[in-house]
Amino acid sequence: MAMPRETLMAYLEEAFPDAEITLTDLAGDNDHWQAEIVSAQFAGLTRVRQHQMVYEALKGTMGGELHALALKTRAP
Repeated sequence: MAMPRETLMAYLEEAFPDAEITLTDLAGDNDHWQAEIVSAQFAGLTRVRQHQMVYEALKGTMGGELHALALKTRAP
């Protein structure tokens, strides 16, 4: 089961409407993604907390519909 770019982007844009989001399909299979997210919501937070926020935004799809997600997060 794979997650299309549009679905992944919709989850991320809903959670981080102010963000600059770049998605890269690492294997060409819609199953191994890299997301670079630049959001003011990350200001003052640890990298671990930033990544937790992204996983929360995915609403339980990580490890199921979405197999792998490499993250790069930061505040502007």
